[in-house]
Amino acid sequence: MQWMAWTGPTAIFFVVIACLLLIFTFLAIRSPETPRVGVLRIETTRGDRLFITLLGSAFINAGWLAMSGLPQWWALGICALYAAAVFRWV
Repeated sequence: MQWMAWTGPTAIFFVVIACLLLIFTFLAIRSPETPRVGVLRIETTRGDRLFITLLGSAFINAGWLAMSGLPQWWALGICALYAAAVFRWV
């Protein structure tokens, strides 16, 4: 029984997530970071900011699918801006 359609974009999505995790693991080993406090007033590290970005991007894409008839590429652009903001200010 097939429960998920494994298409090219689906595979790319999971490969990108896996590569991000590997890159962030390498960065944490190579140059450990001290937590910083941003606009949320909580201490965050690179990994925390990655998690916040991925979670927020999931909500942005779900909302985009629910409320917009425009192509999903627009949501990807919004997610990229959101990720830049999170890594800069959070």
